[in-house]
Amino acid sequence: MIDPSLPLVELHRHLDGSIRLETVLDLGRRHNVPLPARDAEGLRPHVQVTGPQPGVMAFIAKFRWPMAVLVDADAVRRVAYENVEDAKNEGLDYVELRFSPWFMAEANGLDPAAVVEAVVDGTNAGARATGVRVGLIGILSRTYGPESAARELEALLGQREHIIALDLAGDEANFPAEWFAEHFRRAREAGWHITVHAGESAGPESVWQAIRTLGAERIGHALRAVEDPSLLDYLAEHKIGVESCLTSNVQTSCVPDYASHPLKRFLERGLRATINTDDPGISGITLPYEYEVAAPKAGLTPEQIRQAQGNALEAAFLGEEEKRGMSAGRGCVPGSVAQK
Repeated sequence: MIDPSLPLVELHRHLDGSIRLETVLDLGRRHNVPLPARDAEGLRPHVQVTGPQPGVMAFIAKFRWPMAVLVDADAVRRVAYENVEDAKNEGLDYVELRFSPWFMAEANGLDPAAVVEAVVDGTNAGARATGVRVGLIGILSRTYGPESAARELEALLGQREHIIALDLAGDEANFPAEWFAEHFRRAREAGWHITVHAGESAGPESVWQAIRTLGAERIGHALRAVEDPSLLDYLAEHKIGVESCLTSNVQTSCVPDYASHPLKRFLERGLRATINTDDPGISGITLPYEYEVAAPKAGLTPEQIRQAQGNALEAAFLGEEEKRGMSAGRGCVPGSVAQK
């Protein structure tokens, strides 16, 4: 179902949700982290989702062990490098990797600024080695509150030239976007693009707030936008990208099954909707799986799948010249991390 004549682009992939089981085991052994299993199959049910979870926060609980093994900057650097290798192995030409330095630092008391530096180093090295083009998106974890988000933002701003955008993720239902308006004002002043998780665990008003208060150019998930026809019209008219994550949304029980997912309706309404993995290491999937298995299950026709693939390039946080070059040559500017 993937069109080989188009670049394969992913816009919504969490670096901290894309850690190999084997890496969790190896880092655990090296650093004496008491993991719940000693082999990949034993560890899998503790790290990967094997059935629908009762919500987003239950899904996030699966991150416990991958975060536990991020014991130092070298571990973070390794994980970042392997993210780019995995993108290459999945056939991606360009990937935007998002990460929360506070979330990655918390388990072992790391300095969030050191986490950001290690992610930049690892993804740069991975891009050089594989030729995959990478854009880094910093996340503010709303679940920790505005004060922690301010410290997280400072850590990201320390590497501002290597970051292309800012995101807000975490407990959407209990931490509204308006609490983070000042953080995102500073991000826009830094020249960053804005994408926001919204409409996943809260209603269409959360999507409106992401757009009007935070300046979102893209929305992560946006599931409940379907409840507001005027919002759908706005998203289409203003070409605001929608980062759909089919399997993840089923696993978090945000939709009951693939057939209920609104991606098909988004595409029918002319929204710039895209196909993404979200947290492939937690979900146990790849981007080709989402195109070849999940999208047909969600009722997408081959034409709509191709439409979503083209939309990903159009919605990417890249310059127009870079998009044209990638479209013409499937990654004709290899081996570098995209910068603003």
